[in-house]
Amino acid sequence: MAISFSDAYTAIAAFLGGIGLFLFGLRTMSDGLQLVAGRRLKAILTACTARPWTGLLLGTLVTALIQSSSVTTVLTVGLVNAGLLNLGQAVSVVLGANIGTTFTAWLVSWLAVFKISNYALPAIGIGLILNLASGKRLLRNYGQVLLGFGMLFLGISFMKDAFEPLASSTFVRDLFVKFGTQPLLAVFVGTVFTMLLQSSSATITITQLLAFQGLIPLPGALALILGDNIGTTITAEIASLGSSDINAKRTARAHTLFNVLGVSYILIFLYLGLYQKAVEWIVPGPLSPINIMTHIAVAHSLFNVVNALVFLPNINFLIRLASFFAPEKKSEKRLHGPQLVENLLDSPDLAMEAVQREILKMLDIAHESIECALYSIQHKDEKAADRAHLLEKATDTYQQGITGYLVSLAQLSLERYDAEQIPVMIHTVNDLERIGDHAVNLSELGLQAMIENYDFGTAADNEITILGKLIREMVEKTRGILLEDGEEAFERVIQVETEINRRQIESRVEHSHRISKGEVPFESALTFVDVVDNLEKVADHLMNVAEGLHHKLTLPPDEKPSITRPIDLASAYQRRGESPKGKART
Repeated sequence: MAISFSDAYTAIAAFLGGIGLFLFGLRTMSDGLQLVAGRRLKAILTACTARPWTGLLLGTLVTALIQSSSVTTVLTVGLVNAGLLNLGQAVSVVLGANIGTTFTAWLVSWLAVFKISNYALPAIGIGLILNLASGKRLLRNYGQVLLGFGMLFLGISFMKDAFEPLASSTFVRDLFVKFGTQPLLAVFVGTVFTMLLQSSSATITITQLLAFQGLIPLPGALALILGDNIGTTITAEIASLGSSDINAKRTARAHTLFNVLGVSYILIFLYLGLYQKAVEWIVPGPLSPINIMTHIAVAHSLFNVVNALVFLPNINFLIRLASFFAPEKKSEKRLHGPQLVENLLDSPDLAMEAVQREILKMLDIAHESIECALYSIQHKDEKAADRAHLLEKATDTYQQGITGYLVSLAQLSLERYDAEQIPVMIHTVNDLERIGDHAVNLSELGLQAMIENYDFGTAADNEITILGKLIREMVEKTRGILLEDGEEAFERVIQVETEINRRQIESRVEHSHRISKGEVPFESALTFVDVVDNLEKVADHLMNVAEGLHHKLTLPPDEKPSITRPIDLASAYQRRGESPKGKART
């Protein structure tokens, strides 16, 4: 039977409107559920992932609650990027998210026997009243959930009605029957469709409705949902593109590999007919238009549960595979922390040399963080600001690693020359870590300037450029204390630091004149002064680092007797007047 143009137009319009309502309702409901759950979601994800199986359960529950595996996965990528979850914890949560997302298919299958619009319209009305009329935030949030729930139901109702005329078309029926005989084609269509919609729930719902109308056989529906599981990985991959953290990229890659590998081996069982038999064994009674939606929900859950059970004991293999497909640049490996070998503690001289090398690496990382922060300010580059944050986290890791190693070294019998160097090295490491803190301050000032669209003016921009060059020279000469003529390099560091102090004062005075003349807005002027002050504090910390490295040149080792007892380092590595993170002090 042929379909008239009018019927085709009505069906297409109903489908497009229905899928639009469904996606908007799903987003509204998901956002509302996140608001109801509160800000504790991140804290729960961070705290309850100590073991892979707890991470799996947590990912399942959170996704079932907020009704979006994409939100859970993107949130997890963000937590990895922030350093709050490691790669193993993140992957376990992602495995659970794949199970939790199957709840939508169950919801749709339960509603198959009801007239959905009977529930949709009252839900929209009540939800809208609560959302607009309530003075309490919690009730408004519940209203948003109910509103989204109603729009989701109404969208399903429109799509269901849109598919009814297609059921009478022989051409359409034959087209969809091909999915049952060509599973690879169905997997491809399911993958592409989910990537375009960026919603696995939408693809599953459409598949269930097509099957409910008798347009698609069960084998074709099973292949479509396998493709859906591959397509849903696109959201996390997109989220990882903007991340500079390699583990965030590997989390997204593990999500993709989990689904691609799972679909690959489940396809074998689909071709053999075993996948369909397993689903039919779980669902009681003969296959019918009413329970075929339940068959699809079972198949979706079965795939994700079995796949999670396969990969959970082999989570390290999945991580290694993700690392292979998201390789780390050699230059980025240094960000994992200092390379200090415990065996060298038996040879204190070699251990001290190793620490010295790592301190110089930490100096380079701290300097790069400042360079990135300055670039973000001068070029309004958000990625450079993110890079500065990443490098600052690396300075934290270096501080912890080097300080712990030096504490272990201090428990040994050392030459007095080495013993006197250890507290100085700890202070040096603390100063380098504080330079990273100032880089974060600078990057945040840069982001503020971007948001507010501040213009410091040509003179101020030039001053920032000059201060950046002087900082760069300080770093080069500080390294030169150990690599070339130490005394000459140290004297130059002192001169440059003095020059930076002078320029800080002059910049403040000159900028105040520009403010009084109305050449620059007051708000942007305050931000510029903060930038200059942070750079001056960076110079102070670099001066301390240079003094620490220069201290080594002032100790003649051949004139110092050995000592045979451990030394007290309490005053060396305990920060005096510890300042909060991001509020670095001189």
